[in-house]
Amino acid sequence: MARSVNSIFLTFLYISLIYTLSPYVNATTSQSDIQVLVAIKTSIDPFSITPDSFLSSWDFNLDPCETTGASFLGILCTVPDQVDTNATSRIMEIDLEGDGLEGFLTSSIGNLTELVTLNLGRNKFRGPVPESITNLRKLTSLQLYENFFSGSLVDDIGVLTKLETLDVSNNRLSGSIPSSITSLRSLTRLDLSNNEFTGKFPQLNGLWQLSSFDISNNQIYGNLPQFPLKIKTLSLSHNLLSGHITPVHKLRHLSTLDLSDNRFSGGINKGIFMLPELSHVNVSVNRFTVFEVVEFSDKKSQLHTLDVHANRLHGHLPVNLVTYPNLTEINLGHNLFSGEIPSEYWSRLGFSWRSLNLEYNNLEGSVPRELNRTLEGVQGSFEHNCLICPKGLQLCHGQRTASECHGGDHN
Repeated sequence: MARSVNSIFLTFLYISLIYTLSPYVNATTSQSDIQVLVAIKTSIDPFSITPDSFLSSWDFNLDPCETTGASFLGILCTVPDQVDTNATSRIMEIDLEGDGLEGFLTSSIGNLTELVTLNLGRNKFRGPVPESITNLRKLTSLQLYENFFSGSLVDDIGVLTKLETLDVSNNRLSGSIPSSITSLRSLTRLDLSNNEFTGKFPQLNGLWQLSSFDISNNQIYGNLPQFPLKIKTLSLSHNLLSGHITPVHKLRHLSTLDLSDNRFSGGINKGIFMLPELSHVNVSVNRFTVFEVVEFSDKKSQLHTLDVHANRLHGHLPVNLVTYPNLTEINLGHNLFSGEIPSEYWSRLGFSWRSLNLEYNNLEGSVPRELNRTLEGVQGSFEHNCLICPKGLQLCHGQRTASECHGGDHN
């Protein structure tokens, strides 16, 4: 009990001291901005402000924008107009990333109307993101990732039309994605991943400059929308999305696609493989039944990694995979593929192909004895099939028994 009383007393003393000192600063920094900085610091548990944190360097005996050296770290200011003798400096950037701060984000943050960058990532802020953040109309970068922010994302986020980066990943945000988000026409990077967002996608095609979009690990459901055509990285994994994936076929600049762990169905069609810049594809853990791999004779194909495991794909393994010159990692495991492994695979395995997973299918036939000499450093597995394997080939360990293989349904 005494310790708790002491803690409260010290916190009160700390806050009182800051407020006592700050009015006496003969500052060229806007007084209203100084008051916001004071409010930010007093909203933080003082016991979480370590000596090496930027926030510990905020000494309100000094002018935030005039000070030099190791004071007011994490702060950048505008340069006042030299002609106007009444002009003051304004706070234009706050960067407290990784300071380990615990507390709330004060609603007075909305008074820093010249703020361009706000980075509070990798701290322990909790509570809602203040509605007043929509007053920061000059903001180009808002990074609140890896905190404990809760509640919904501000409905009017779309008024921040100069935003280029919005990252609120790894928080506890919930509710639907605000429909106003489509007004962020300058946005190039949007990361909403690892939250508790629900509902369907809003319209996104207004975000015409967007190049990276990550909403993985949420509870978004429904069909895919039309995506902005400039997207290069699209991560939608671990949601409840369903339907076909044909909207992806239009994304000619796409390099990384992750649709894993959803409820997509239908086909993984040739439109995916025709995307010229695509290098990493993960469509695993879905309900796809068709797998169409088009022959690729153009050496400009960038496809490097392909993961389609844990679907309902059937038929023979696609021979055309060997026509992709940059392909090195392939996972076709946990499907319903049958028949023999194409002989063309063997010349790739251990050379350009460094990883091949075919486990838990209905494959049969013989695996060449020569593979024992070429598979050093190769990763993967052929287990739980009906293959005849050479002795000592580690990839082949754990085949089904003869009775399982001749009993009809192998899975």
